[in-house]
Amino acid sequence: MVKITALVFVMFLSACKTEKPETKEDSPLSEENLYFGHKPPGLTPEIFVPQKSTSQDWKLWNTDSLDMDEFYFTYEGDDPFGPLVVVYRNEGSYYRVSKYSFSHNPSDSNILYSRWNYIERTDSGWSKIKSLGPMFDRDDLGIMVMSVSSKGTLVFDDYKSNDGIRISSIIDGEREESKLLGKEINSGELIAHPFIAPDESYLMWDSEREGGYGKSDIYISFRQQDGSWGSAINMGNEVNSELVESGARLTPDGKYLLFERSEEKVRDDGSAYWESKKYWVDAKIIEQL
Repeated sequence: MVKITALVFVMFLSACKTEKPETKEDSPLSEENLYFGHKPPGLTPEIFVPQKSTSQDWKLWNTDSLDMDEFYFTYEGDDPFGPLVVVYRNEGSYYRVSKYSFSHNPSDSNILYSRWNYIERTDSGWSKIKSLGPMFDRDDLGIMVMSVSSKGTLVFDDYKSNDGIRISSIIDGEREESKLLGKEINSGELIAHPFIAPDESYLMWDSEREGGYGKSDIYISFRQQDGSWGSAINMGNEVNSELVESGARLTPDGKYLLFERSEEKVRDDGSAYWESKKYWVDAKIIEQL
């Protein structure tokens, strides 16, 4: 039964495979000038168009002890911003579970974090999803995005309390209770989607603040010499606009910054919807701040 179900998914992914046609604009670019098959941007953000996934980009883990009620594929393709893991759950029929959005510890590729959960790489593949502990297993905690530093420090938002971004560090080998960051970061409205630098030298997030460019803007705070967080800095009109900017994060190698720009639009029938586009820019834009 396991082998048959896995085969069905592989056939499904194979059916979605498309080949990118070569164009005149593509041909002058050598592989040395490309970044995972993409022409990289400079210091001006450009729209990022991910390449189509193929069945070869995904690997089904834990085939020896596969739980067909919930299982996942790991991504091994060339999209540096693509999802690391896609989880499927059986509730009458299989569907993709959106609550798992995994991020990696920059110094330990054997652990992936997802909100209040994590998975570990073992000799036979990735483990089943594990809990981060009682301090995260709470009904009143609603995490949208969690980011982790090389030291294992976790930063995350909480849409249920809506009080801002929290941080949890590891002290003497033990994880401390999370605490709310200060007003330098937690000011304004819709404070969400944090990203902490691997070396903890800065923190990025988005919020609506007085003096911004429009709706939600992306901000950055740099760690000071005394360990405190500096005042929030708007990342400027190259990144922010009158629209909604959110979800800033880096490629795993730290070379490029990705964020989303969203705009509310209206259909012919009068109903509203949001249209989002991904942008990327050279991470040196952070050094300019």
